[in-house]
Amino acid sequence: MKLLFLHGWRAVPGGVKPQYLAQHGHEVLNPALPDDDFVAAVALAREVCERTKPDVVIGSSRGGAVAMCLADLGVRLVLLCPAWKLCGVRHPVRSDTLILHSPVDEVIPFADSRELAALSGLPATALVLTGSDHRLADPSSLQRMLEACTRPSH
Repeated sequence: MKLLFLHGWRAVPGGVKPQYLAQHGHEVLNPALPDDDFVAAVALAREVCERTKPDVVIGSSRGGAVAMCLADLGVRLVLLCPAWKLCGVRHPVRSDTLILHSPVDEVIPFADSRELAALSGLPATALVLTGSDHRLADPSSLQRMLEACTRPSH
């Protein structure tokens, strides 16, 4: 499966999450998004998405907000603690989107993901509670991310 992983603010390509996906047999595209220019980050992600046609786009924190800006491309999204409110992204996501978020996230409030799911009309099962912090790098959260990426879309 071809996956486009969009990292968070001040993160770098090749982190724990994209490595985990690659170690499980997936082709992972992981571009370096500019930290200080959200519009440029979206443009780069859009270019990579249009050129490579990934099966799923995974966005972590700020990368989740970037991923939401690609929803019009028809690609399935997996959002990890998406920073949509912080980044000023205000549109709903597609019905096949999954959101993973820690209820005790110290960076992005869990309530933001609950609100996004409600605004988007997602079923309760689309919001997956996991992890004990914002990073979602614990073994259980990594496994849930992998399952979310490989879950058939409805």
